[in-house]
Amino acid sequence: MTTDSTAQAENTAPAADLTTFDGLLAAITDPNGREILDPATGALVGCTREGSVADIDTAVAAAAAAQPAWASRPVAERNDLLNKAADAIEASAEALAELLSREQGKPLNGPNARFEVGACAAWLRANAAFVLEPEILVDEDGTHAELHYAPVGVVGAVGPWNWPMMISVWQFAPALKMGNTVVLKPSEYTPLSVQALVAVVNQVLPADVLTVVPGDGKVGAALTDHDGVDKIMFTGSTKTGQAIMRSAADSLARLTLELGGNDAGIVLADADPKAIAADLFWGAFINTGQTCAAMKRLYVPESLYDQVCEALVEVAGQMPMGVGLEEENVLGPLQNKQQYDIVAGLVQAAKDGGATILLGGDPQGGQPGYFYPTTIVADIDNDNALVAEEQFGPVLPIVRYTDLNQAIVWANELEVGLGSSVWGSDLEECRKVAARLEAGSTWINKHGAIDPRVPFGGVKKSGYGLEFGLEGLKQVSVPHVISW
Repeated sequence: MTTDSTAQAENTAPAADLTTFDGLLAAITDPNGREILDPATGALVGCTREGSVADIDTAVAAAAAAQPAWASRPVAERNDLLNKAADAIEASAEALAELLSREQGKPLNGPNARFEVGACAAWLRANAAFVLEPEILVDEDGTHAELHYAPVGVVGAVGPWNWPMMISVWQFAPALKMGNTVVLKPSEYTPLSVQALVAVVNQVLPADVLTVVPGDGKVGAALTDHDGVDKIMFTGSTKTGQAIMRSAADSLARLTLELGGNDAGIVLADADPKAIAADLFWGAFINTGQTCAAMKRLYVPESLYDQVCEALVEVAGQMPMGVGLEEENVLGPLQNKQQYDIVAGLVQAAKDGGATILLGGDPQGGQPGYFYPTTIVADIDNDNALVAEEQFGPVLPIVRYTDLNQAIVWANELEVGLGSSVWGSDLEECRKVAARLEAGSTWINKHGAIDPRVPFGGVKKSGYGLEFGLEGLKQVSVPHVISW
């Protein structure tokens, strides 16, 4: 039994041409569903069906029924299907990118919509290529012990609105590879993108192996609370992650939580401001700042402060912001009004605290879309709300320091610890500073550079568990020790 209109049985032709935007939208839209509007223009993108708690029950039951047969396939067959799913994404890449741009707001070009769709295919191929062999633990004195990894069962995955397609693949690619089945619940803000992605990959997957159920928070809670879900993967706010942890206590479902961050970057005194300016910019402003592991506060020594500020302003001033479908743009709107208000409020707090606005900070009214201008803030105190709270938008506060040890303390003092970065010319010195930072990932002379082969996760209230690479495969598996 198929539990979702986007799920296709193996070898069944899709009802529409999913390589075109119109065909893709026709396959997923519900004329009687909830309207989804373009955050850049306010125009109608399409109408999403709204799932229910009952739909979650049906989807989980179907996923559980399909899981044994899926797990019994040789891993080589599952790998082949992941590669075929990547082929399907590439065949529909432009249609998927256009839908993503219209729904999420991110431009087609730059590290945005086309980049995200390409990453979906790349992550599937990377997971298909990973080889997770049993580990020999002991083989001596008449004792042999091996560590094997078995499927966990049904994975319930809840994703965010900032990278809706890519993060969905981060969740379902390793889970499917390891023999699990997956039920996805996308963000209410970007349900069409995820439904479209699932429709495309389900052209090659067996029925009920991957299902998407759109809906509101109650639908998401029904999934994460469900006693038929064996593993929960969640990317989103710390508050929601804490609620999921509490609910998982009853079922003891396994958890991977990638929660909020407020990543710090530290520039060292030997850095070259002009050489690092472009990478600093994209570390902070990728996806218009709407990235969990974006750099959200930058600490710069007194000796380089003015130079770094000037170099960043020069780079930022050259980056066009506008409607995503206009090819020249590389920055877009904030995805929703709630996030726009958060960003505007935090910039106002910086102004009220006496900070200097070097660029932006003055949104123009009377135009459609949730556009907040690229904003760089200087002369700001470390305890200002714009520094202490995650802004999740196109704003970067730059904090002056005179003592490197103090900068490290500031970087570490918040309750979150997703990513961080160190910028300088002496690699050994950069590595020493990096080792003192409290974060799941610390980059040197770059920020947020993820790789499907390199594990990624947070510490403190940025969550726990790892994604990507062999460690990510282990997190969607059950360890099984066999000894003789």
